[in-house]
This record gives sequence, C-alpha cells and structure tokens, in this order.
Amino acid sequence: MQYVTGGPGATSCKVVSDERDGASYEFTPEQAVNAATISAVGATRGMPERAVTIALATALQESGLRNIRHGDRDSLGLFQQRPSQGWGTKKQIMDPTYAAGVFYEHLAKVSDYTQLRLTVAAQRVQRSGYPEAYAKHEPDATLLAAALTGHSAATLTCEGRPAPARTGGTDAVRAALVRDFGRDVLQSAGAEVSTGTPSPSPSPKATAAPGAVTVPVPRRTAAEGSTRQRGWALAHWAVANASALHIAHVSYAGREWSRGGYANEWRTAGDSGAKTSTAEVRIVAGQ
Repeated sequence: MQYVTGGPGATSCKVVSDERDGASYEFTPEQAVNAATISAVGATRGMPERAVTIALATALQESGLRNIRHGDRDSLGLFQQRPSQGWGTKKQIMDPTYAAGVFYEHLAKVSDYTQLRLTVAAQRVQRSGYPEAYAKHEPDATLLAAALTGHSAATLTCEGRPAPARTGGTDAVRAALVRDFGRDVLQSAGAEVSTGTPSPSPSPKATAAPGAVTVPVPRRTAAEGSTRQRGWALAHWAVANASALHIAHVSYAGREWSRGGYANEWRTAGDSGAKTSTAEVRIVAGQ
C-alpha cells in the first residue's frame, strides 16, 4: 500500500501515450528521477527500448520506483538487489545508476530477451517468488520507456513546486547528466553553460547557480537511433528531474516546457525557445 500526501501546489508528473488512445500514467517526482536514470543508463549501454521497458516494470514491482533501504532479507534499492547474492555492496546497490547498470548487465545475458514475455525476461534476472507480478506494470512501463527513450515526443510533463533543498543550478544539472548518460554527453557533444566555462569533472556537490545548459544533440545514424529521438530522451530526462534540480524551462525542436504557467503540457516555442532546433536541448535552471 502507498499513501502519498499532497495538496495545493503538490508536485506530480504524467506521461501520456502518443497513440491518441487516452493511456496515461501519473507518478511522483521521486519516481520520475529514478525512471529517468534507469532509461538513461540503458541508452548509455546501447540497450533497446524493450530492455528499458523490462527494467522499468521490474523496478515498479520491486520498489515502486523508489530507492528504498529495506526489503525481503537483505534486499535493497530500486530493484531489491541482494548483497549476499553478489549484486554488489550495500552502497553500490543504493546508487540508482549502479543498480540499473548491473540489472542491464544481467539482462543482456538472457538469450533473446527482447522476444520473451516481459515476465519471463524479468524473472530470469530477478528470480522472484512472484514472477507474474511484473505483468501488471507493463502498460505503465511501456509508456515511460517510450517517453524516456525519446521514441514519443512531448509526452512527459511535471508540474508543481521544486524540491525545498537547494540542489539545483547549472552545475547540478551538468553533474546529473554525466551521472546518468556518461561523460560523453558533455565532452563529446561539447555542451556549454551560459553562466561560465564548464569544468571537466562536475562535482557531486554541485552549486545552485542559476543559468542555462545547452546540450548539443549529435547527428546519429539509423542504427544508433534518430537525432530527434536522442534529443527527446534528453528533454524528457530534464523534465523528470525538474523538481530535484530546480529546472524551470526545457526547450527542444521548437517545443518548450515551463515549470510555471503551463507545466502540464509542451507548447510551441515562443521567442525564448524559437531558435531551439533538433541539434540542441536547452535546459534553464533556477533557484
């Protein structure tokens, strides 16, 4: 059972289907950050969208997409991985980036996992006592994966106030990008920060300086996935992290999302985002 308190101004996120079938899934900012990390780690490892769907459905079942410090016996984290079963140390498992990475490492060893039923693929990794429980999360995981991998455009939004902790700012955004997508997301792409020269090694203890981060989206071949898909993966990642990182505005491919005023939708970019093309994602961080 989950009981989530809220009220006026409470923050929530939502992903909708781009198939005009009315399907949607609502979730919390905490869940959004963890889902975005799981998807980004999958993309960095070159895993297909189906792998991300399997990982998200598994985490929804095991932890509700929350990085919890308890579970059955010594189970921990997003995927309820057990130190005693060789998944890593407690500290490693409680790191969502590590936990997602080791899940994909095991999933990649499952022969033809993309052709298997989701419950079968997840069970061959998890060895759960309730293997069929993963099935009920497949619709929601499919919606999340489509948005977070960039397959569906302008389908993920978050609205409400940012987290109270002062964890935002351009340094924090850059550090989180490197954490989830790897160093190449900044170095190879040559990302720049409008408020100063980016440091080569973003610190985990990032400052809360306001400003904009422009992340160039490199041209990609058909085998790697389209440029536009990569761009929407980055844009949706930014929205999913909006509360945690105090992100106020995201624009990409002529569309923009803003924390204030119309946070429940992506709109055609006005003057502030008119120059944003498929070649870059612009993330504005505020305090």
